[in-house]
Amino acid sequence: MNRREFIKVVSVGSMALYLSGCGISAIDDDKTDGDASAQQSVSGGQTMKIVVINSSPHSEEQSTSRYLAAKFVQGARDAGHEIFVFDAANEDTHPCRGCDQCGMDGACIFDDAIETKLMPQMLKADLLVLVTPLYYFGMSAQLKTIVDRFYSRTTRLGGKKSIMIATAWNTADWTMEALKNHYETLVRYMSWQDVGQVWATGCGSRSMVERSEFGDMAYKIGAAL
Repeated sequence: MNRREFIKVVSVGSMALYLSGCGISAIDDDKTDGDASAQQSVSGGQTMKIVVINSSPHSEEQSTSRYLAAKFVQGARDAGHEIFVFDAANEDTHPCRGCDQCGMDGACIFDDAIETKLMPQMLKADLLVLVTPLYYFGMSAQLKTIVDRFYSRTTRLGGKKSIMIATAWNTADWTMEALKNHYETLVRYMSWQDVGQVWATGCGSRSMVERSEFGDMAYKIGAAL
């Protein structure tokens, strides 16, 4: 099966939580409670296996996106879910070469951390969380490397639930537009169910994101699963 034959068009999950405007709540308290209640159906009260892919090259102490990922993880763990976190920026990874040796359903030619550490976890996961800083209006190269390597298990990675968490310095209303479109296209292609999106604009430093409401938002998404 080639790439074109595999493309599917499906509806995006209806439970996405859209958040933007650093330090300014994009949803009022009543709507927040309503979204959290609605998301209880995501896990159906069962323990989920969740894979979080961090892709910032900055340290845990400096990174804005890692900060939000940690808040999400805290919430999800408090809700009783199992979490595996993969550090795409500091593991041994290689970009897809398009050789097609995997046949879209087999081992990659690279016996790296994606193949040996991340892929086994992703295959058994219920939910994948993509975390990235915004670089030139797209995901980081580190995250794109992971996404391109989905090719080796395209079918088996399909049908999962997903969440996107991104941070950016810019505050313009179009700042996240290209990345958001990329993510939503990926959701359609992979037949994923999107269950949350955090678009943290205006968060160009660790102190800025820590002062914002995005940390609480990320935590609530995890806790409400």
